[in-house]
Amino acid sequence: MKKSILALALVASGTLAITSISAQDQAQIPGAIDVSRVEAGNYALDPAHTLVSWQVSHFGFNDYFGLFGDIEGTMTLDPADIEATQFDITVPITSVAVPSEGLRDHLLRPGTDGAEPDFFGADPEPARFVSTSVRRTSETTAIASGQLTMNGNTGPVTMLVEFTGAGQNPMSEAQTVGFQARTTIDRTDWGVNYAAPMVGSMVDLEISAAFERQ
Repeated sequence: MKKSILALALVASGTLAITSISAQDQAQIPGAIDVSRVEAGNYALDPAHTLVSWQVSHFGFNDYFGLFGDIEGTMTLDPADIEATQFDITVPITSVAVPSEGLRDHLLRPGTDGAEPDFFGADPEPARFVSTSVRRTSETTAIASGQLTMNGNTGPVTMLVEFTGAGQNPMSEAQTVGFQARTTIDRTDWGVNYAAPMVGSMVDLEISAAFERQ
């Protein structure tokens, strides 16, 4: 009986120790969803930790995914006046990453015999999104509207934006804020027409962004 009690005590103490360690680890996480941490000022994207993912239907069988990286941009932010927020984001099309090397080559393939390329061509201009309005919808969410220029065409896009964390980056020591944004666009509105609608014309975009205060 004494051995059983001792064993239970040892298990309990071990559990408490693990819980204590876990609590310490959580306390050390630099970012938190706490709007009081957000500082007003001018921000620049951290291109090493900002991504745009895209998702499109493949012949109606399943969805295909890809990524863009090396993204640059600026943001002016005042937590006391969210609707005055402005941002300007540039996405290099040539950074596109997909598991299939053949598909990547096709996305960046020039047109033949003077014809337009199927997708973006060999030397596409970066896509650019410039905000025109931001409307706060809750403590941590907003709707951002703006103009997207891509593939030589410009059109309106509206995104749902969620605040995902703020704090000091332990590596760069910069005050950092993070956001997740989601939207859906019709790629044919920007002249990317190849194989539509068999390969879906509607493309889901998700942006994971880290901005550092300058």
